[in-house]
Amino acid sequence: MIKLGYARVSTLEQNLNLQVDALKYEGCKQIFTDKVSGVKSVKPEFEKLMDYARTGDTIVVWKLDRLGRSTVQLIELMEKLKERGIHLKSLSESIDTSSAMGNLFFQFMCILAEHERNIIRERTKAGLASARARGRKGGRPTGLSERYQLIAPEVRQVYEKNNRSTDEIRQMFNIKSQPTLYKILTFAGADVKGFLKKRK
Repeated sequence: MIKLGYARVSTLEQNLNLQVDALKYEGCKQIFTDKVSGVKSVKPEFEKLMDYARTGDTIVVWKLDRLGRSTVQLIELMEKLKERGIHLKSLSESIDTSSAMGNLFFQFMCILAEHERNIIRERTKAGLASARARGRKGGRPTGLSERYQLIAPEVRQVYEKNNRSTDEIRQMFNIKSQPTLYKILTFAGADVKGFLKKRK
């Protein structure tokens, strides 16, 4: 049973020293580092860490946001670690899932994540009702998974801000292809006229 550190910064210009020093002081036997945006679905060194970690080990981070950008994303990771018997410790938030208080925090996070999912579902239903009232049919496009349905309102919000390319949106939400993004936006009731010509 050992402590394994993970540190991440978003760009090549940012410095990892603060996080790495704190992880060394904590007693981490090995430290994995990524220089990649938090919205990226693939973090190479973190994947190596997950392969390296064993039951009873503790993954240590400087802050929880080094692991994920959303509550749901973080909870999914914590559930995966719990299934494998791996603990998680955050130095800034003083959270350690190997302790009773840490487990209590985990349960609270699960409640928050479920609340977040319920809000998204309600927004989706309200959006569909509004679309029907305006004469649009809406509904689930063929092949659209439940996960994509849940994130559809958030995807639409980012898309309609018009400050990110479609490729960036796909990376943010881990959407596999442009046609799938089109389906998600259609499901959310977004105005997708000229979608294929817009913001490559």
